[in-house]
Amino acid sequence: MSTHFRPSRRQVLRDAALGFGSLALADLLHAADAGGAPKPHFEPKAKRVIFLFMKGGPSHLDTFEPKPLLDRDDGKPYPGPRPRVVFAKTGNLLKSPWKFKKYGQSGSPVSDLFPHVAGCVDDICFVHSLHGTNPAHGGAALKLHTGSDNFVRPSMGAWIAYGLGTANANLPAFVTVCPTLAHGGVNNWGSAFLPASCQGVPLGNASTPFEKAKVKYIENAALSRDAQRTQLDLLADLNHEHLAQTGPDGALEGRLESFELAFRMQRAMPEAEDTSKETDKTRALYGLDDPVTAPFGRQCLLARRLAERGVRFVQVTHSDDKVQWDQHGNLRRDHAKNAREVDKPIAGLLKDLKARGLLKDTLVLWGGEFGRTPTVEGGGNDGRDHNPEGFTVWMAGGGVKPGFRYGATDDYGWHAAENKVHVHDLHATILALLGLDHERLTYRHAGRDFRLTDVHGTVVKDLFA
Repeated sequence: MSTHFRPSRRQVLRDAALGFGSLALADLLHAADAGGAPKPHFEPKAKRVIFLFMKGGPSHLDTFEPKPLLDRDDGKPYPGPRPRVVFAKTGNLLKSPWKFKKYGQSGSPVSDLFPHVAGCVDDICFVHSLHGTNPAHGGAALKLHTGSDNFVRPSMGAWIAYGLGTANANLPAFVTVCPTLAHGGVNNWGSAFLPASCQGVPLGNASTPFEKAKVKYIENAALSRDAQRTQLDLLADLNHEHLAQTGPDGALEGRLESFELAFRMQRAMPEAEDTSKETDKTRALYGLDDPVTAPFGRQCLLARRLAERGVRFVQVTHSDDKVQWDQHGNLRRDHAKNAREVDKPIAGLLKDLKARGLLKDTLVLWGGEFGRTPTVEGGGNDGRDHNPEGFTVWMAGGGVKPGFRYGATDDYGWHAAENKVHVHDLHATILALLGLDHERLTYRHAGRDFRLTDVHGTVVKDLFA
């Protein structure tokens, strides 16, 4: 029986024409990879990002953007045009069950759902006119995280890790705390075609009790550190010998880098995860003394500890094994429950970052994959459907204007109407705050240059302090 061997393209280039093709290829690849450690394109305002992701879609109409006409016309038909594509059928207008008050010197309105965050509004920059393209959780979550709702693309955190690298060689550039495994799952923090070292390292997942949210396999009980070092050195020697014959291979080199990082993380990550040495005052600030706020409080405290240790992008997800903020019904009960769990920890994070001098160069981003409709869904006038047409996110620190409100939805809160900001614009703006030009932060893959904003995106400079 004969076997057929099909040489790779690299082997053909190496063996044919006395190897000159291989030399040319190696020269081209070297030129593409040259440039050393990643650097920002221009002077950054922020050095790192903490993304507080409220999975499921919190209602902007019940949190940070009051609508007097919605209160006035409660129960009446919605008078404006409805989107061509909707997720579910809805009925008449539904006013917010919560009262709004103005807070701080900025006079920013916040509902009764967020009394602790309300005390921080003078540090917050609200964007009330964000809009996307997809009314389903999966597509909308992927759009917010990767810029694409229908293709596998690198996540925002992966792009930032690729563009800036890590400020701590012993920790990853991108960590995601208790991420959801639903609606895009790992693609929301994956690196796709970017180097493997750029993908997010998960601490637990949304179904993990908060006290057990740790990096998997961080300990090796089978081998000592010296034995592991010897094993990795041998593996590296074998792979580099292979690379010397085949030429550069980004996937293999990224995997080798991931192996080395994992080895270094065995010491650095447990120390970062250990909150036991935090003071009682700090723990209380994040709500760790209350079983209601302790789970998300620990996630926020971990985010601060990771950020101050050089992690570029930390995502903290508020979710459970369901879709936490997705109130098609029971809006009053469940939005109140959700807000109680996150309000004090979020305010604690902002106050702690500010007190430590970290807020000025840490960009905190809060939001979900979309907002909710001003019209009612479900029985008992107690639910709202998905609304990607106009909703609120907010940012703090990291070079944005404090105590500032930008844009607005229409009079009833369905469509972004004033100073509209698309998800691509949000991404372009975040990258610009980090000193990265979204049009220059590209990666060649499958014959074209890809970027987080694809062929879209405008930096919203009005948000800059």
